[in-house]
Amino acid sequence: MIGFDYGTSNCAVGVMNNDQPTILSLGDHGRFTPSTLYSPSRDIISHWLYQRLPESAQADFKARRGLSLQRSQNIIRELKLDGISPELSFGQTALDNYLNDPEEGYYIKSPKSFLGASGLVEAQIHLFEDIVAAMMMNIKTHAEQALQKDITKAVIGRPINFQGLKGEESNRQAINVLTNAAKQIGFKDVEFQFEPVAAGFEYEASLSQETKVLVVDIGGGTTDCSMLLMGPEFRESTDRSAHLLSHSGVRIGGNDFDIQLALKGIMPSLGMNSYLKTGKPMPVNSYNQAVAINNVNLQTEFYSQANRRFLEQLKRDAAEPDIFERLLKVHDQKLSYCLVNGAEQAKIALTEAHEANIALDEIDHQLSVEVSRGLMLEASNSQLRQISQMMDSAVKQAGCQPDVIFVTGGTAKSPVLNDYLTAQMPGIPLVIGDHFGSVTVGLARWAKRIFT
Repeated sequence: MIGFDYGTSNCAVGVMNNDQPTILSLGDHGRFTPSTLYSPSRDIISHWLYQRLPESAQADFKARRGLSLQRSQNIIRELKLDGISPELSFGQTALDNYLNDPEEGYYIKSPKSFLGASGLVEAQIHLFEDIVAAMMMNIKTHAEQALQKDITKAVIGRPINFQGLKGEESNRQAINVLTNAAKQIGFKDVEFQFEPVAAGFEYEASLSQETKVLVVDIGGGTTDCSMLLMGPEFRESTDRSAHLLSHSGVRIGGNDFDIQLALKGIMPSLGMNSYLKTGKPMPVNSYNQAVAINNVNLQTEFYSQANRRFLEQLKRDAAEPDIFERLLKVHDQKLSYCLVNGAEQAKIALTEAHEANIALDEIDHQLSVEVSRGLMLEASNSQLRQISQMMDSAVKQAGCQPDVIFVTGGTAKSPVLNDYLTAQMPGIPLVIGDHFGSVTVGLARWAKRIFT
């Protein structure tokens, strides 16, 4: 039995060992595998998955994905004729393969962000199920190798609200995708636990008395907040519903901070904030679409041929067409992930430094931009305000003030974020948890509690 953090930014697996949680090392990935997948073609993902399913599951999969599997056979033959391996890659290797040639192949980062999206047709839902299943299969295989035993039971973390516009309908859709994917690859018992609640379990293990804890979990795609009554007398309970005093969530996470930093820090070098020959401001819609890597509809619009023609017209109308040409290059070479990855690396660098450099050689030779903590604060002001409002909402629902604020998630390392949150609730201690591991070990604790 495992705790499985299928995260927006990273995936990790936790197990209990002598009543202590351990995060498994997943082969070359280490303890945390970036939530990325790269395939030479989108249409061969289902074939890769089919080949690795147990024989008992292959017939059912073939019945449901027959057309996709048929199509993949032709594509695999073409790839082999071109000397291209039909293998999928995951984690950092997936990113490396994408960056090596952004125009080729199919790369997806943070598929969890899309699972609650509105308007998905059946074929798109099937694709996301196969993407999630392939990623889970990679993780499960490494975890079983580390443990030297089969894994059949998993508690998977989930946000309070998945990204999506339809509330509970979006949540149900996302949970169905995750459940179907998990059972498809061999998990027999699948349960879910709210990620902020799981993160709080690890903090609870350190408490010696009853404490009201406001848990703020800043994930890659969502930020969730729960007010929990915690303490040593509650640790062994298998029903914590009475201790969950309130919860709230917003569809804002680390990816959104990266996107806003890319928009504010990088896009001016591609012509945003410039002017047309008429003296009117340059339209910004395409710039927003270009970096919206967590919105499948906006990315589809940006990379459409109709938008390519629109960008050509904008270039003719631009007062600085050579600068605007860089946005056309982003379109033609599919560089959205390159831009946002540069912003993400700069955000990480700003944890230790007050300024960071983003190299943009893929866009233009020797092009680079400088960003700062001040710029990051300005870029993410709207997101920070929404997180603050979510915290206020959780406190209001609970009808009491927290004794402590426990913050976890990758972006929790940022001094920009910490300073902002401290200012929102002055006088209440702010505790920073294990930035990536709190949810994973909390899920492992819960898995042991409910499966034994």
